[in-house]
Amino acid sequence: MSEDKEKVVFTEDKKSKAEEAREHTTPRLFLRRWLILLLFCCFSMSNAFQWIHLNIIGNIILRYYNESLPGDEFQQQLAVDWLSMIYMLAYIPLIFPATWLLDRKGLRVVSLAATFLNCLGAWLKCASVDPSRFGVLMFAQTVCAIAQIFILGIPARLAAVWFGPNEVSTATALGVFGNQVGVAIGFLVPPVIVKNHDDLNLVGRDFSIMFYATAGVTTALFLLVITVFKKQPPTPPSKAQAIIVEQAAEEKYSQSLVRLVKNRCFMLLMITYGVNTGSYYGISTLLNPLVLYYCENCEEHAGRIGLTIVLAGVLGSIVAGIWLDKTKKFKLTTVAIYFLSMAGMVLFTFTLDQGILWVLYLCGGILGFFMTGYLPVGFEFAAELTYPESEGTSSGLLNASAQFFGIVFTTSMGALLNKFGPLAANATVSGALLLGTIGTALIKGHLRRQEAEKKGGQLTAFLTADDIVDYEL
Repeated sequence: MSEDKEKVVFTEDKKSKAEEAREHTTPRLFLRRWLILLLFCCFSMSNAFQWIHLNIIGNIILRYYNESLPGDEFQQQLAVDWLSMIYMLAYIPLIFPATWLLDRKGLRVVSLAATFLNCLGAWLKCASVDPSRFGVLMFAQTVCAIAQIFILGIPARLAAVWFGPNEVSTATALGVFGNQVGVAIGFLVPPVIVKNHDDLNLVGRDFSIMFYATAGVTTALFLLVITVFKKQPPTPPSKAQAIIVEQAAEEKYSQSLVRLVKNRCFMLLMITYGVNTGSYYGISTLLNPLVLYYCENCEEHAGRIGLTIVLAGVLGSIVAGIWLDKTKKFKLTTVAIYFLSMAGMVLFTFTLDQGILWVLYLCGGILGFFMTGYLPVGFEFAAELTYPESEGTSSGLLNASAQFFGIVFTTSMGALLNKFGPLAANATVSGALLLGTIGTALIKGHLRRQEAEKKGGQLTAFLTADDIVDYEL
């Protein structure tokens, strides 16, 4: 009986606060939202560039830093792979305090932390240009990896805080777009700047050019965030967002986390999202050795194939975001893109050994369009399944899953590549994506945020024994 009374008080308190928010808040959109989004895209881009700009020239890293790397050939390659995987490893334990900071302090504080660490890591890399300083390079990359923790949870939150209900999917897609452009530049530019010279002094000179240029860009972005970036607009852009702002300011992060863990549909999405995105991380990290296995001295082609994957993915992200805003078919879109990602991976797997470059570019583009196009779709589907929880919390858990599976796929693909070749490595990823497609099809598409918008910010909800956690607002 006492438990029933507590539930009544809980729902009445929530109802009164939500009604007060709706009565005193008139949704309004501000033109400044596009400037905020553009600035975020730029500093997300600079951090994503630093994630992959070393591994796409992994064979040159191996030569230049050989004296400070382990003696065993497999251990050397694994050490270079960790320049990418450190981004994934750092994210998993630190995402929880980073998400707490996003919920409590807002977008500005988190963006300042991200751009400062990104800038610091870039400058530390300038001090690593010496064959004996691989440890310094790894430390600098770790600092950049910590910066990434604050960045990856921002797109869905920024879209919800600044953009209207018919813009959030597009805004989220554009936020992911900035990150993907950074990866694209990270694939394209390093092989052009850093050449595989016989003279290591010339290689060191090329590294210095790349590192100092990156440090200059990240410093300028840090200064822009200080002067331009705002926490939130004066008034929320929608009634549903007004409730989230009200609730996020008062609820405990741990309680929100528990409710998400008890949401079975979200947990299944978290696993399948991790498999898809983790596969992408593994392929991106190992693209250099995968291509060079069949095409010797093709560093620049490896970078350009990576560029093709990412640019096609950028297009896929934007198309998916616009499609979701127009149709609201979250479940159908998620399953379709996941299935096509698997099909693209199978195609890439069985054409890689042909060594025909134009075929590799084409298959890489198909793979990237769907696999990278899935990223914003996953964020938005999660926001629908978990409303009215904070988008920062749900996207943070999705990214944590992606980082975990990224480490799993990168290490397992690396081991399979070393022992059996690319076919075994890529076939394993294709099988995992098949299981992910089946898992995604099993998710029930209960679109809570859309229901709230239709009801003017109200959402009928229940606390049940099945651990499906909703609210009555």
